[in-house]
Amino acid sequence: MPTIKERDKQVIWHPYTPMKAWPEAIAIAKGEGVYLIDEDGNRYIDAISSWWVNLHGHSHPYIAQKVSEQLSVLEHCIFAGFTHEPAVRLAERLLEILPNGMKKIFYSDNGSTAVEVAIKMSLQYWNNKGIKKKKLVALQNAYHGDTFGAMAVSGRSIFTEAFSDFLFDVAFIPFPSGEHAEQSIAVLEGLLQKGDVAAFIAEPLVQGSSGMNMYSADTLEQYFRLCKKYDTLIIADEVMTGFGRTGTLFACDQINTSPDIVCLSKGLTGGSMPLGVTATSQAVFDAFYDDDKMKMLYHGHSFTANPTICTAALASLDLLLQQSCEDSRKRIIHAHAAFATSIIADPLVAAIRQTGTIIAIELKTDTPSYHSNMRDFLYQFFLDKKIVMRPLGNIIYILPPYCITNYELNYVYSCIKELLEELKNQN
Repeated sequence: MPTIKERDKQVIWHPYTPMKAWPEAIAIAKGEGVYLIDEDGNRYIDAISSWWVNLHGHSHPYIAQKVSEQLSVLEHCIFAGFTHEPAVRLAERLLEILPNGMKKIFYSDNGSTAVEVAIKMSLQYWNNKGIKKKKLVALQNAYHGDTFGAMAVSGRSIFTEAFSDFLFDVAFIPFPSGEHAEQSIAVLEGLLQKGDVAAFIAEPLVQGSSGMNMYSADTLEQYFRLCKKYDTLIIADEVMTGFGRTGTLFACDQINTSPDIVCLSKGLTGGSMPLGVTATSQAVFDAFYDDDKMKMLYHGHSFTANPTICTAALASLDLLLQQSCEDSRKRIIHAHAAFATSIIADPLVAAIRQTGTIIAIELKTDTPSYHSNMRDFLYQFFLDKKIVMRPLGNIIYILPPYCITNYELNYVYSCIKELLEELKNQN
């Protein structure tokens, strides 16, 4: 009988995968805590939380139990004109912990759609008010998703090149790396002063796909204050940074000025099911609350607020808000910091960046890009060590489930040190 990966090769087209170069996928048969277990019984440490979604470990019994119970009560119902307990309860609980000012929850399917909804809301907000503000501003190198609106507010790159003629114009400000922070802030203010900016969108504190680029909470605060000063909506894309990844529940918790719209997904269900959330202030909602039906938000998805998925998110929140989970996040943060200190002087390390439970190690190379010649070697090196690590070009990073133990973290760290030694031997 053919194996799963042999059958896969005949019928599946994988995301972000050069199918000719990597024609064979690893077939995962089971998930257990921090481990993914393939059909041959090999156990891989999931050091990147399966694309940053898994918070509490794979196949968590508490989430599975709650989902099973919900399936026997109500699996799905239309959400236009109807509602149900899991969706209402999840909205109530999210609004309790989201940054101050969030009052309404709009559900969708994933991170890209959460951003897509936010863009549509921000543009229609001004249209409904009869004010001509149509420009969007974003950070250089941003990544906000793969749908067309989300691509438009993402940095122009290999991800968007084939579609560049179809993307609407967006003003990009410099990424605020240390020496460029003041310039970035000044460029933003110059754009806002023109009075035509509908919204500013940013991944707060950490840009994920562009290489785990990180910037200060002080810079984020200045961005948001300027937007408030010039009456511009703020969209915080917390799809990756939400639910404790940056050390606080949300990255925006580290500043005083609240956004107008927050986008969530990834860790929202603990990695168990796809769900997107676009949370808004009361003022944003009120701009659509009108007798004129032309002012309503014409957006929705067949599986909007699916009750089974909302139940998974509620179960994940139960786990996230326990003291033990907070303690685990602090433990990971401290372990990352100690590891960074141990390798910072290595001649092959160009930079180390850490925000909360996210640590990134940038390796020196002649081709520092997403398609660095190093990338495939790095990927295979860690697979051989039974670690799922998906390098961003010459940048490796650890973004683990919170259940990872010190022993498992130390194994990952030790393999990174082995990598550095092997690279030296190659030179």
